[in-house]
Amino acid sequence: MACMKLGSKVDAFQRHGQAWPILNPLETEGFTALLNPLWIEGFCTTGLPSDIVVEVGEMSFHLHKFPLLSRSGVLERLIAKAYEEGEEGCSISLPDIPGGAKTFELVAKFCYGVKLELTASNVVYLRCAAEHLEMTEEYGEGNLIVQTEVFLNQVVLKNWKDSLKALQSCDDVLPHAEELHITKRCIESLAVKACTDPNLFGWPVMEHGGPMQSPGGSVLWNGISTGARPNNSSSDWWYEDVSTLSLPLYKRLVSVMEPRGVRQEIIAGSLTFYAKKYLPGLNRRQAASESSTRLEPVAMGAPPSEEDQKLLLEEIDRLLPMHKGIISTKVLFGLLRTAMILRASPSTISNLERRIGMQLDQATLEDLLMPNFSYSMETLYNVDCVQRILEHFLAMDQATGGASPCSIDDGQLMGSPSLTPITMVAKLIDGYLAEVAPDVNLKLPKFQSLAASIPDYARPLDDGLYRSIDIYLKSHPWLSESDREQLCRLMDCQKLSLEACTHAAQNERLPLRIIVQVLFFEQLQLRTSIAGCFLVSDNLEGGSRQLRSGLAGSNEGGWTTAVRENQVLKVGMDNMRLRVSELEKECSNMKQEIEKLGRVKGSSTWGNVSKKFGFKLKSQMCSAQEGSISQQNNGSEKLEKANGGKHKKKASKEE
Repeated sequence: MACMKLGSKVDAFQRHGQAWPILNPLETEGFTALLNPLWIEGFCTTGLPSDIVVEVGEMSFHLHKFPLLSRSGVLERLIAKAYEEGEEGCSISLPDIPGGAKTFELVAKFCYGVKLELTASNVVYLRCAAEHLEMTEEYGEGNLIVQTEVFLNQVVLKNWKDSLKALQSCDDVLPHAEELHITKRCIESLAVKACTDPNLFGWPVMEHGGPMQSPGGSVLWNGISTGARPNNSSSDWWYEDVSTLSLPLYKRLVSVMEPRGVRQEIIAGSLTFYAKKYLPGLNRRQAASESSTRLEPVAMGAPPSEEDQKLLLEEIDRLLPMHKGIISTKVLFGLLRTAMILRASPSTISNLERRIGMQLDQATLEDLLMPNFSYSMETLYNVDCVQRILEHFLAMDQATGGASPCSIDDGQLMGSPSLTPITMVAKLIDGYLAEVAPDVNLKLPKFQSLAASIPDYARPLDDGLYRSIDIYLKSHPWLSESDREQLCRLMDCQKLSLEACTHAAQNERLPLRIIVQVLFFEQLQLRTSIAGCFLVSDNLEGGSRQLRSGLAGSNEGGWTTAVRENQVLKVGMDNMRLRVSELEKECSNMKQEIEKLGRVKGSSTWGNVSKKFGFKLKSQMCSAQEGSISQQNNGSEKLEKANGGKHKKKASKEE
């Protein structure tokens, strides 16, 4: 740390007592100060007794009037007034001197010409005290005001570390430092250096770590240059240093940085570091391996009170730029969770929800699972908060020109880049619904509202939604038939995969109407798949004819590839045939159960259902499947004949 030496006389101040050791017992021209826990009594070793007592707080300094009044206008007037009153033993009081008794001791040494050092830690106190005591050039050349100003401007403000120490010391004398613009000058110095290459404004850069460097830039070891060059500093090198500032000073520093050219994401990173340091709740969910060693000093000290944490959180929210992606979603969820625990203002919670909504596609399921901290404890998780966050996301997506159901078709559903964020959010919400569905206190309207908030075009498949609905029905068996049907209307049976259809067809918790829809669309998917297989088979057969016509120019590798493709296609069609047989059995069992129900009710349930939905009878579907299977067998025979013809021609060519 840089320093500036003042004075030339040997220090004659001696201190005794419980609080101070004996610094120097040497008697010189000047005085000797004796200190006990409550007062100081001074004597002059040259035989001149002290003629004035200066009281600063609980301490009394027995000094000489001439050195004091020759340097300070305030002391000159106070001493003159005391002598005019004619009191025995002149005594004056300085209750409001900046820095208290410790600073006045340095001022007294300066007045006596005793050696002392100006440093970044005491220059602010001395500058404010000198101004308070009117120690101007009128009372002596090179007075304390000039000396401290020169050191402050030419040394302290040129260096990052010294500027930081000077700013920290402003907290104790803030009104005086503000009046002299010391705080503003330190903040501007730090703001300029934070957006500049640290190698350009002095060494060492780091206050709490990092290697010492020589002026040439090489690393120092025991004061000796090693010749090694340090690693380039990253943009967050100043985070830890400024986190030692008090909240008012830190807030002012951050507010000045952006106009000075510091990027918003760097400022947000500093705010995150500061919040993690003083908000213990943000670090509770971090693994031990992820905790930063730079947070150890804070962890060792006492955490701030809840009221201080609440004020800090609200200030962090005000300072954070309202832009997407400048702060991680996990940190935002941590801030939101802490805000709910500390009962922060509604505006703070609303702002954090809006920030999360802007980048909800970057969240994880673990982030969304926020416990309900309200007194009512209606539900285990805070579903209402997730609903509000989702609404913010959908509003932003709509404002930025997100895709709508009328602007896309099924072929573009999976490939449109603009659908990626909302599709990710739909998958995230479906997973969240599956996690909160077992909560017996979760009401059906709230579950439906959250599930219905996702647009239909955002879900390429409804498997996740079906899973969450199934879990909810399992955890709420008391729901009426109408409620279950209303809940199941949220999903589209046409957007279920074959696996989901198979599960739904055997799910006793689903209403009968939904099961019939699932069976119908499953049969429809199988027909489409089989038709696709025949189309591939016809294309492959046409290709085989082309190969036979161009046999002279073909090679043996082409025949091998065609045979292999035929074999793969045959295996796939065999599997499809087995699957159709299984579905026919399931359909037959379902028809028998429905007929039993119809006999009990005295009406034909299957007929009513088929008329209501416009489905064909099972016999028609099965006959259609039998026709498909016969066509499949014919296609297989054609392929086998094609393979046999290929082998025969190959054998004749070899002969």
